[in-house]
Amino acid sequence: MLGNFLTHTGHVRSHNEDSGGIYFNQQNQMLAIVADGMGGHSAGDVASSLATTELHNRWKNTAFITSPDEAQTWLEDQIRDINQIILQYAIDHEECKGMGTTIVAAVCADEFITIAHIGDSRCYLSNSNGFSQVTEDHSLVNELVRTGQLSPEDAEHHPRKNVLLKALGTEKDVEIDTKTITWDSGNYLVLCSDGLTNKVEDHELHQYIIEADSIEESMRSLIDLANERGGEDNISLAIVQNSPQEKEGE
Repeated sequence: MLGNFLTHTGHVRSHNEDSGGIYFNQQNQMLAIVADGMGGHSAGDVASSLATTELHNRWKNTAFITSPDEAQTWLEDQIRDINQIILQYAIDHEECKGMGTTIVAAVCADEFITIAHIGDSRCYLSNSNGFSQVTEDHSLVNELVRTGQLSPEDAEHHPRKNVLLKALGTEKDVEIDTKTITWDSGNYLVLCSDGLTNKVEDHELHQYIIEADSIEESMRSLIDLANERGGEDNISLAIVQNSPQEKEGE
C-alpha cells in the first residue's frame, strides 16, 4: 500500500488553512487525513492542525485494527474527543473564537477502508467500476440538491456553495458520518479539500490519477490545474493506492 499527501496555499490566500497527512500505527496500518480549517483571523489553520495532529498522535499509539466495526468505533471516538479539544482551545484563546475545520479521515486496511467525515472535504474511490464519490458534503447547497430544491448543475455555481451545515469544533455535539467500503489491488482512494474539487471535475481527477506515472506526479498535476484555474483557495489531497506493484510512488 502506498500513500502521499500534498497541500498548496493557492494563488490568492496568504496562508494555508488546510492540514493533513498519511500516518501509520504500531502495526504499520495507514490512516489518511485531510482537514480544511475556517474561522477567526488565522484560526482556521489552528483548527485543522489541531485535528490532524491529535488524530495522528492517537493513531500512532493504536494497535492493530482488525475489523470495520473496530475502525469505525476508533474514528468516531477520537473525532468526538478532538471536537471537544478544538472547542476548548477556542474558549481559551479569544483570537480563535468561531474557528472550526472539515475533516475526512480513512483507516486503510488490506481489504477494507473505513471513512469518517464532517464538512465538505471529500473521499473518492477509483476501482474497476470507475470513479465515485464516497462521502456526501455537509453543505447547504448539497442539502438543497438532495431535497430536490436545486439541480446539480445550478449547485456548481451557487453563491452559497461554500456554506457548511456542520464542521468539527463548532458545536458541543457533532454528528460524524462513517462508512466502510471494500477495495482491491489496483484501487485508489482520494481525499481532498474543496480547493481542489471546486476547480477540477470528477472525471478529470480520475484521469490524472490513472494516467500519471506516480502518485506524486498526479498530485502535483492536479494542484497545478486547480491553480491554473484561479487557485482562490488552499488545495490539499491525499492519495492511497492498494497496489505498490502497479505504480511506484517514490
